[in-house]
Amino acid sequence: MTHERPWLANYPEGVPSEIDVNEFASVPEVLQDAIRSFSDRPAFTNMGATLSYADVDELSSQFAAYLLGELKLKKGDRVAIMMPNCLQYPIATFGVLRAGLTVVNVNPMYTVRELRHQLCDAGASVLVVLDNFGDTAQKALESCEVRHVVTTGLGDMLGFPKGAIVNFVLRYVKKMVPDYNIPGAVRFRDTLAAGRKHALPEVTISPDDIAFLQYTGGTTGVAKGAMLTHRNMVANMQQASAWISDGLVPGGETVITALPLYHIFALTANGLVFMKIGGHNWLITNPRDMPGFVKELGKVQFTAITGVNTLFNGLLNTPGFKELDFSGLKVTLGGGMAVQRAVAERWKQVTGCTLVEAYGLTETAPAACINPMDLADYNGSIGLPIPSTDACIKDDEGRTLPPGEVSVRP
Repeated sequence: MTHERPWLANYPEGVPSEIDVNEFASVPEVLQDAIRSFSDRPAFTNMGATLSYADVDELSSQFAAYLLGELKLKKGDRVAIMMPNCLQYPIATFGVLRAGLTVVNVNPMYTVRELRHQLCDAGASVLVVLDNFGDTAQKALESCEVRHVVTTGLGDMLGFPKGAIVNFVLRYVKKMVPDYNIPGAVRFRDTLAAGRKHALPEVTISPDDIAFLQYTGGTTGVAKGAMLTHRNMVANMQQASAWISDGLVPGGETVITALPLYHIFALTANGLVFMKIGGHNWLITNPRDMPGFVKELGKVQFTAITGVNTLFNGLLNTPGFKELDFSGLKVTLGGGMAVQRAVAERWKQVTGCTLVEAYGLTETAPAACINPMDLADYNGSIGLPIPSTDACIKDDEGRTLPPGEVSVRP
C-alpha cells in the first residue's frame, strides 16, 4: 500500500522520489563497479597502512577462494566476523559476500554467553576472530557447531616491520592479547595464501540471497538476527547515496569511520555507501582512546564523519580537537541514538559543519529518515523519509494518524 508522501515537497533539489533498486543485483556487483572506476584510489586506511580498491579486489577474492576452494563452503553458509575496525574487516566481509555466503557480524565485546548464543543461533560454519578476543571465542566454541576458525592479529595487514611491532606491543607490552588455544585454527594471512591457489569460481548471487544476518538486541532481551538480503543492502545504498551525494565528489571523499563496521550504521553508511562512490574509509580501531583518535584526525583532510552523540561529545571535550583543520568537512551524520541539541550546536560552532541527524533500524538496513544535507542548523528532528520509503504514524489501536494529529498515551 502506497501512502501519500507529503514530505516530497520538502525534498532537497536533485533528490529523486524513487531509486532504482534493480541497478545492481548484489553488494559484490556494487563493489565491482567501484573497483572498475576507482581501482587506484585508496579504499581503507588503518594504523598507517592503506588498501586501494584494487587491493581490496585482490585480497577479498583470495579470501572468497579460500572459503570455497579450501573449506568447501556452500551457498548460504554463515561466516561470523568478530573484529573491530581494521583492514582485515573489509577483506573478510567482501570475501564472504563474493563467495555467495552470509556475513554474521559479531560485537567483539561480547561475553562468552552472548557469543555462544549468536554463533549457535546463526548456525555459523566459520568464525574469523581477532587474537584479542581469542580467549572468549575458545570458551564459546566448546558448545557450538562452528567447523572452522580463522585468527588474526591487529598488525597482520600492516606490512613489515610495523605489523610485527604492533602485534608484539599488544601482546607483551600492553597485555591486550590473552593466551588462548583453538585447535585447528588458521591464520588470516595463511587463508589468503591458500586462496591464491584456487581460481574464484563464477558465483551467482540473487537479490533475495541473505547478505547479512545482522544481530540486534533492541530493547527485548537476547539479540535476534535480522535477515538482510542483497536487495535490502543495495536498496539502502541507493537510497542513502541519492540523498547525500549532492556536493560529494566520486573518488574524492574521505570518511572517518570510528563507529564499528560490525554495527549496521557504519556498515552501510561508511563501508558500503562511501565504497559505492569511491570514498576512502579512514578506520579508527579504538575511538574510546580519544587523545589517540584526535591525533589520528590530525593526519588526514577528512570530508565526512559519522558518529553517535557520545562520540561527538567526547571529541569536543578532547584537547586538540578544536585546532584540527575542518575546512574540507562537508558531512557530519549522527544516528544510533538521539543527538543532544547542546552537542550539535557546539559541533557546528567548532567545525562549521551542521550535524545532520538520521534515523533507522537494523531491519531497514538501516536508513529510513535523514535530514536534508543542506540543513542550516540542527533541528532536533529525525528528518524526512528517504527515496522509495513510505512512512506513517499510528496510534495504539493501529489507526493511521493524519498530519498534525498527536497520539497521546493515557
